[in-house]
Amino acid sequence: MKIYTKTGDDGTTGLQGGKRVLKSDLRIIAYGAVDEANSSLGVALSHDMDADIRELLTRIQNELFVAGSDLSNPDLGKKDNRITEQMVENLEKNIDRFEAELSPLTNFILPGGHQSAAHLHMARTVSRRAETDVVALAKDEQINSYCQKYLNRLSDLLFVLARVVNKRNGTSDVVWKP
Repeated sequence: MKIYTKTGDDGTTGLQGGKRVLKSDLRIIAYGAVDEANSSLGVALSHDMDADIRELLTRIQNELFVAGSDLSNPDLGKKDNRITEQMVENLEKNIDRFEAELSPLTNFILPGGHQSAAHLHMARTVSRRAETDVVALAKDEQINSYCQKYLNRLSDLLFVLARVVNKRNGTSDVVWKP
């Protein structure tokens, strides 16, 4: 199978189910942003990090692939490859688990610190933008609401993980100083 099909040369792409839409369609923008978030996690994973965080981020990459598939299928009657409530709850459990390692926040934190933490902060911002794109899509079309919730929790988790990586590497968080 060739990587190029030439079917998108007219500015359209296919959704699951066969419907063709413009590549500028909100649905394409939303799952494209999810793909970008996944890629940003791949960059973060290219750095050394503790096994527990690596394992979690690898699972999240697979779940983000599910999120992209979910968003590319406008037929909500199809139940395969959908973000689930359990996936959202697992993110929450991991937020709680990793946050237990940290001191409570007393200042705003700027992205940065250890190189791995900085890349997790970047992944966090990309995830937040993906959430924003999904919210825009949900305004006009029905989507699986767990996609939006998942991306919201994911950005929170990535913030916590960036702080954990800084702490475990003996690097201070970068405190905002107005």
